[in-house]
Amino acid sequence: MSDILEARNITKTYYLENETIDVLKGVDLKVTKGSFVVIFGPSGSGKSTLLNILGSLDRPSDGQVLLESVDLSSHSDSQLSEIKNKKIGFVFQFHHLLPEFSCLENVALPAFVKGMPPPEACDRALLLLDKFGVVDKKNRLPSQISGGEKQRVAVARALMNEPLIILADEPTGNLDEANTNKLLKEFIGLKEEGKTMILVTHSLDIAKVGTDVYNLREGRLYAM
Repeated sequence: MSDILEARNITKTYYLENETIDVLKGVDLKVTKGSFVVIFGPSGSGKSTLLNILGSLDRPSDGQVLLESVDLSSHSDSQLSEIKNKKIGFVFQFHHLLPEFSCLENVALPAFVKGMPPPEACDRALLLLDKFGVVDKKNRLPSQISGGEKQRVAVARALMNEPLIILADEPTGNLDEANTNKLLKEFIGLKEEGKTMILVTHSLDIAKVGTDVYNLREGRLYAM
């Protein structure tokens, strides 16, 4: 299978007033189409930093990220925003749903930004909400639904523009065991559909659902 995403010698250094912190020290990663990559590591190991760089939410200090063999470092911020909207779906630990919009509007929003006609966008959003068992919450605000439901709405939003790759940052971090298991079943279902995903977690149990599992420690990535 072909590589959808590749990281080459990624480094990330933060310069504080009296300290230099090397968070990533030369990370290499290849993600093939249809794989479910899980990056495991304790809090503070740099997992979220790496995921943000892979998804172009942050830029590396050095190294390259290639999406479909195109070096993302050569793009402007506005170009990266367009690429992220069209090709990358994000699921965050804190879901980041917009509080003033309904669940339906939150899911449809990436398609509105892309330029999809509103009726078409809303139809697709309804299908995705139904797929993840929350279509009955379509008119509710995020504050009116449970934590597990918020994350399922967030997954639906991530899939709205049929992205090449889905990035999930500790998506079960704020969920109880029952909702964690429900969300993991959704991710396993996406894996079985052939979706390409990268998930970061501090839980070994969650790491086991991946097809390719890595441990991030001391700034470097190791296959498990």
